[in-house]
Amino acid sequence: MRSQLKTEMRGLRPVLPGTQKPLAAEIDAMIRVDHAGEFGALRIYEGQLAVLARDPRARENVQAIRRMAAQEQKHFDAFDRMVKDRAVRPTALEPVWRAAGFALGAATALMGEKAAMACTVAVEDVIDEHYARQIERLGAGEPELKAHLQQFHAEECAHRDEALERGAREAPAYSLLSGAIRFSCRMAIALSERL
Repeated sequence: MRSQLKTEMRGLRPVLPGTQKPLAAEIDAMIRVDHAGEFGALRIYEGQLAVLARDPRARENVQAIRRMAAQEQKHFDAFDRMVKDRAVRPTALEPVWRAAGFALGAATALMGEKAAMACTVAVEDVIDEHYARQIERLGAGEPELKAHLQQFHAEECAHRDEALERGAREAPAYSLLSGAIRFSCRMAIALSERL
C-alpha cells in the first residue's frame, strides 16, 4: 500500500503556502517584462532626442520621435500602475536598461536620422512578435491586460511603419544594425522575464 502511494505521488511536488498558480506567475512575468520594455523604449527615445534635437535639419524626425515617446510614456504608465496594483516585482535590471537604452538611442542617432529610424523598426519588430504571443497566450483571460496589450501592440506597429516611411531601410548597414538590435531586444526580454 505504502509503495503504491509512493508510486502515485512520484513526480508530484508539494504545493507550499503562498505558491502562485503557473498562470499567475506567467502574468506577473508578462507585466514585469512589458514594464521593463516600455522603460527601455523611453530611454532609447531619450538618447535619440539628446542627439537629434540639436540638429535643426532633423526637426521632422525629432517631432515624430517625440510623438512616439509620448505614446511609450502612456504604455509605461499603464504597466507601472499594474506593477503597483498587482504587487509585481519589477525587473532587477532597470539600471542596466536605463544605461543601455539611452546608449542605443544616442549611438543610432549619432549614425544619422535613418539609423535612429532603423533602431525603431528593429525594436518594434521584436515587440510586434512579443505582444502578439502574449495576446494569444492570454486568450479570454485577463481582459483588462489583454485590452492594453492589443492597443499598445497596434501603436508599436504604427511606430515601426512610420519609421519605415522615414527611411529606416536606407540606414548604413541596415541589415547588420537591425539584426544586432533585434538580437539585443530578444535577450533583454528573456532576462527581464526572469530577473
